[in-house]
Amino acid sequence: MKIIGLTGNIASGKSTVLRMLRERGAETLDADKVVHALFAPGTPVTQAIAATFGEDVLNADGSVNRKVLGARVFSDPDALRRLEAIVHPAVGRAIEEAIAEARRRPNPPPAFVIEAVKLVETGRYRLADSLWLVVADPEVQLQRLMNDRGLSREEALARLQAQPPLEEKRRLADVIIENNGSLEDLRRQVETAWQHLMQTPNKEGSTEQCDAFGTNTPT
Repeated sequence: MKIIGLTGNIASGKSTVLRMLRERGAETLDADKVVHALFAPGTPVTQAIAATFGEDVLNADGSVNRKVLGARVFSDPDALRRLEAIVHPAVGRAIEEAIAEARRRPNPPPAFVIEAVKLVETGRYRLADSLWLVVADPEVQLQRLMNDRGLSREEALARLQAQPPLEEKRRLADVIIENNGSLEDLRRQVETAWQHLMQTPNKEGSTEQCDAFGTNTPT
């Protein structure tokens, strides 16, 4: 079973790539969905967030109000760091448990995909046989946040500005997928990278760039 680490900043198209990998038989874990579960009423993470940021970041049912919390932390780097110190360890434990469970099966999937924005920053990219980075132009990301998530321009810009830089991710990535074009172009890049990984017995050190024609060009 190959482990794929899938990362990229907000609105780059990671979720679409994740869906395409699922279609190819991979088992997938979306770290954001793990966070949703951790933000449920009464969980240790929810309790720690309320203690740190106040009860007003909770919904009436006791779950975390992500919009209220996001508005508070995305404009305050120190607050964001405090939130990450609460959330990241719990997410990491959930990821490791899911991988271990998949490996124990009599017929494990061909690949297990971990999708997370902070995969590199938390060091969990080291769990992966291949690190995939999805990138998009900032203006494309901005429009996606406004059109798909209903954010104002100011809200969208705040989220983009809170994203970690891409330089280290580009350096570490085994595959870089450019997602500024059509869905078909994205599909070609994913298919090319998938076929290459399935034919590769061990992780290679070179970074690959999937170009618009669906080929891999070492960089």
